[in-house]
Amino acid sequence: MAHRRPDVEVRRSDRRRRTVSAYQDGDRIVVLIPNQFSRAEEREWVDRMVDRIAARGQRRHRSDDELMERAAQLARRYLPELRRGPVTVRWVTNQNSRWGSCTPAERSIRLSARLRGMPEWVVDYVLLHELAHLVVPGHGPEFWALVSRYPRMERAQGYLEGVAATAGLDLTED
Repeated sequence: MAHRRPDVEVRRSDRRRRTVSAYQDGDRIVVLIPNQFSRAEEREWVDRMVDRIAARGQRRHRSDDELMERAAQLARRYLPELRRGPVTVRWVTNQNSRWGSCTPAERSIRLSARLRGMPEWVVDYVLLHELAHLVVPGHGPEFWALVSRYPRMERAQGYLEGVAATAGLDLTED
């Protein structure tokens, strides 16, 4: 079965001199290249970056069931005070201003599909952030004390901020 090539958006930048980067934005791949690249260089780098992101996506494309299992693992490890885990954990495509969200009353967690293809430790951070809301609904000191148990919290926050800034997005954690 042939795989359909994803939609690709190429963004050229005068400020970018030598580096090329790419990220998944929903069903689209955004490739950032220097403005001075020729069309041939653009094609070469787009192909290379699309292949790289596709390979990354094949490794980390968790199903909703796998997200639920990962949520249980993270809760056991970092949130022993969480007595009742989530009822549902799922990917959604309609979250354009958040990485994740939690509805404590329904015990449901939703992660933005924009996270697919990102490193697992970043997805784990967002998942743990949302799980912490099942213990503490708001973003007060008690909440952040729970989330800060995750050893890569600051690194994951920086990663997400970088992705959002590069894409010109105004995304929040929840």
